[in-house]
Amino acid sequence: MASAQGIRTRHSRTCNATEGGRCNCTPTYEAWVYSKRDGKKIRKSFPTYAAAKTWRRDAGKLVADKKLRAPASTTLKQEAESWLELVRNGAVLSRAKEPYKPAVIRQYESALRLRVYPSLGSRRLSDIETRDLLELKEDLLGRGINGSTVKNTFVPLQAIFRRAVLNGTVPINPTLNLDLPSGYAQRERIATPEEAAELIDALPESERPLWATAFYAGLRRGELRALRAENIDLEANIIRVEHGWDDQEGEIGTKSRRGKRTVPIPARLRPYLVDHLTLTARREQDFAFGATAGAPFTPKNIRRKAARAWEKENERREKLNEKRTDSEKLKLLEPITLHECRHTFVTLMFYAGLSLERIGDYVGHSSSYMTDRYRHLLEGHEAEAGAMLDKFLALSDTSSRVQQLEPEGER
Repeated sequence: MASAQGIRTRHSRTCNATEGGRCNCTPTYEAWVYSKRDGKKIRKSFPTYAAAKTWRRDAGKLVADKKLRAPASTTLKQEAESWLELVRNGAVLSRAKEPYKPAVIRQYESALRLRVYPSLGSRRLSDIETRDLLELKEDLLGRGINGSTVKNTFVPLQAIFRRAVLNGTVPINPTLNLDLPSGYAQRERIATPEEAAELIDALPESERPLWATAFYAGLRRGELRALRAENIDLEANIIRVEHGWDDQEGEIGTKSRRGKRTVPIPARLRPYLVDHLTLTARREQDFAFGATAGAPFTPKNIRRKAARAWEKENERREKLNEKRTDSEKLKLLEPITLHECRHTFVTLMFYAGLSLERIGDYVGHSSSYMTDRYRHLLEGHEAEAGAMLDKFLALSDTSSRVQQLEPEGER
């Protein structure tokens, strides 16, 4: 078969064709297109002539459209480090079109350094294929690394390759169709309304307002740390969430645009906040729950104080249980984290009748995230949802009432 311009037939070294004879091997076909922008050829080998011809046609169009460039010697690590620098400078934004948060950047740096660079860091970016990333995913899962960590490892890789495709560094995105874990396999502990009340009551009085706000307003830990006294509007009965807190950067913006929000103060929470602001005399720019008016609380100290209080309460309950029958025994308290309090808030709001979309407004997440993250709350409630719809339709159905009002002769 005669080769077209831009396609070369490659025979094995022992093939008769190398001496002008008849081919007795299985040849491959090398196709190339010239990239004027790079001043060099872009080559690729194929097992069949038809595949080479198809690639050359498609590649020529991509080069003309400036969507394909000659492979560079840039390694994945070099490309990732360059991307991270652009992320730090705010030149590259997240998919939500917002700057990446400092803690997220540190998480990406750690994931790349610990789990990506060792196996793929020295490889040329343009040489990395989907099968390489599939092997990485399977290796991580095989080592017992949980699904959430594996998913988060690939998030920076996905962003790096999306950018590389857009600027023509690579022709296709190898991070597509990897079937990554959802990251939601582990459900955090969620307290019942009774548990939440008991956990708060067991704390020292000075610690109760913070934990009550976590349970009944659903703020993130960083938002609780950054909350100012002026953000708690007792007159309007709302909390204005305007900032988060980062250990290294200090006060930062909220996690996303939706993170900046207004949260209602329920009746269960209000007394804690009223007493707290009165007793501490915190006002205006003072940190509402800070270690001092001018410094945010330290999470480690908060956890330690709560753990001691709950342990002490459990010791008291165990002594009481020694003299009680099994049916009378008090249940021991199960410790909880501030982050899990936030999940408890979502659950309480859902069972109170609010939709996930509305709850998303109060916790600062999109409705799509809420549906994916808390889909388990919907499971098993189909009958209840049907009954609620039937009740609504029954209240809305005026046909029977109209019939009752019509004169019998006009029916």
